[in-house]
Amino acid sequence: MTFEEVFQKVKDMFKDTDVSHITEHLAYQFNITGEGAGIFYVEVKEGQLHIEPYEYYDRDAIFICKADTLFKIISGKTDPVLAFTLGKLKVEGSIEQALKLKDFL
Repeated sequence: MTFEEVFQKVKDMFKDTDVSHITEHLAYQFNITGEGAGIFYVEVKEGQLHIEPYEYYDRDAIFICKADTLFKIISGKTDPVLAFTLGKLKVEGSIEQALKLKDFL
């Protein structure tokens, strides 16, 4: 799977996500490792979700994982805290802000 395919799959998985209840600004960068490696960001701003294939320098947290791990987290098959505990997901930055990702998964 290429990065472009990984990125498109993530966008498709998030396409029906309602973030209108989230009033604060949240910005996360995802560093995908292994097959389909690349970087993209997810931002919640003014009740809208934005996903773009770029680095985000004013981010709250960076998530580092393989694409398969990310897909399992987004689809609800793997708990992100468990993935972190097992070392399948690394987090840099604000853990408090990172935990808010669960609000829209």
